[in-house]
Amino acid sequence: MTSESVSFRITRHTETLAETIHTLSQRLLKLEQRLVVVERQLSSVDQSDPAELDSLENVERLLRDCRQLLEVSEGDVIAMATDAAA
Repeated sequence: MTSESVSFRITRHTETLAETIHTLSQRLLKLEQRLVVVERQLSSVDQSDPAELDSLENVERLLRDCRQLLEVSEGDVIAMATDAAA
């Protein structure tokens, strides 16, 4: 091989690598921008409305109360059935 053909191949590979690096850099920038947007969305979710949180806590409390009532009711029904059978 002549030095000219080797030089041409090296130059061509260098150009290809430069294009690839440029493309990857552009993709990285886009990904970083998307990451910033996602982080902002997550931080806004973390800063929930206190009234909404209170409302959710009330719903949870009501659900617990309902479950407790259902457990007590089941126990009462079983006790009544046992008493009636005796």
